[in-house]
Amino acid sequence: MSSADESTRAAGKNEAAASGARTPSLPEMLPRIYEELRTLAANVFRDERRDHTLQPTALVHEAYLRLAKQEKVDWSNRPQFFAMAARMMRRILVDHARATAASKRGDGEKPLSLDAALEVFDGETVDTLALHNSLKELEARDPRQGQIVELRFFAGLTVDETAAALAISPATVKREWSFAKVWLEREMSGRL
Repeated sequence: MSSADESTRAAGKNEAAASGARTPSLPEMLPRIYEELRTLAANVFRDERRDHTLQPTALVHEAYLRLAKQEKVDWSNRPQFFAMAARMMRRILVDHARATAASKRGDGEKPLSLDAALEVFDGETVDTLALHNSLKELEARDPRQGQIVELRFFAGLTVDETAAALAISPATVKREWSFAKVWLEREMSGRL
């Protein structure tokens, strides 16, 4: 288990113990997980264009504001928390990309394949809107594959962390991840 996992779990247990075994609130957890959220956001921006107008800190803060509106959530459940954070970050990036596209239509950037986006950053950008639209179609066909892509791509979770978050085996994550990458790459390149 990584030290980040241990610190998040410890923070949740310490908060629960200190408060009479109640679930810790998001504001109580934030100081302990803020750096993990910043790392998550930085990983998301690794594949974005360098002149992006949204910064990782702003993404973390906006995600926090959206997470704070959630009710009846067990914030001590680390996989659930990071799955929700990834979903919020994805939504924020998509909203930002839509707003940017509305103001600058036809910028002519060639979309990057999902496989290439997942490799080490090579200076190209990911077409966030194309990825989002393709991911919506994938989620309609296979919701679990959509969740796997969201957790692996947007949250940067490992195969094992994704398996834990979805309560499935790592082998299933690998199999579904492979299929989803191929499907999304074909969809994004317009061959489906």
